[in-house]
Amino acid sequence: MRVAVTGSIATDHLMVFPGRFAEQLIAEQLERVSLSFLADRLEVRRGGVAANIAFGLGLLGHRPLLIGAAGIDFAEYDTWLRAGGVDTSGVKVSETLHTARFVCTTDTDQNQIATFYAGAMAEAPRIDLAAITARSGRPGLVLVGADDPDAMLRHTATAHRLGIPVAADPSQQLARLDREQARHLVEGARWLFTNEYEAALLQDRTGWNEQDLLERVGTWITTRGADGVTLAARGEPRLAVPAVPTATIADPTGAGDAFRAGFLAGHAWQWPHEQAARLGCALATTVLESVGTQEYKLLPAELIARIDATYGREAARTAEPRLAGAA
Repeated sequence: MRVAVTGSIATDHLMVFPGRFAEQLIAEQLERVSLSFLADRLEVRRGGVAANIAFGLGLLGHRPLLIGAAGIDFAEYDTWLRAGGVDTSGVKVSETLHTARFVCTTDTDQNQIATFYAGAMAEAPRIDLAAITARSGRPGLVLVGADDPDAMLRHTATAHRLGIPVAADPSQQLARLDREQARHLVEGARWLFTNEYEAALLQDRTGWNEQDLLERVGTWITTRGADGVTLAARGEPRLAVPAVPTATIADPTGAGDAFRAGFLAGHAWQWPHEQAARLGCALATTVLESVGTQEYKLLPAELIARIDATYGREAARTAEPRLAGAA
């Protein structure tokens, strides 16, 4: 099964603040915040949620179709993605704007403060999902990731109209969505991805509680950091999958995208949900241990060993035939 991944394509500027944000905030002055954090490290990396997910799928041996808008500076990034197994024929390259920028500072508690500049992403609503899939082949699933809200709504409506299953992953854009937009993006999705904070925000934005949402989606997957992930579906027992532990967290940016890549790779291989989530957790930990969202090395033997150590030999043995040929 081929996966089409829509959403942002960006360049990440990742900085590290050698202190705690919480110690710099004064409760009585939160309405007039004026702070400057002196970072002691800067990394400029490739990113964007759609590109990150597609990159992970490519390393796992899939041929994902990336759909999004990039800027006049995209040529080098395009070469990188194609070398990683990503089909970039669905990327719209702007003639005037630069690729989006994600600027993020992380403190010693792994808290993050980030700013996102849309740039060429503003042209994403002009992308015609129907035309791209007609040209490139019908995918088995369309993930609608964080993007220009109008593009997200258009891609969701088009996929539903074409009868292509949707994975809704609104993530960072939830804060910009109104009630009707949020509802349109998630209703009818086969998969819904959020982290814990986004799960609460989604309920606030839609006005639907957890049960309301479960009546409108297939399976809701919530990532919980070091506590792993939960999978919930109407009428079924909640499934909890523990995280793959690590003693070294280099940078949390992109771990959620890596989970999605691993999970969707397993789903495309028709693995059971728990097995796919285990692969997602293993890939997420691999990304946690490197700086940047696409700078990690995917070593099949190491990935299998992580699954073995956390979930047992049987889980590793089941995953091994597919993973042995990855990257």
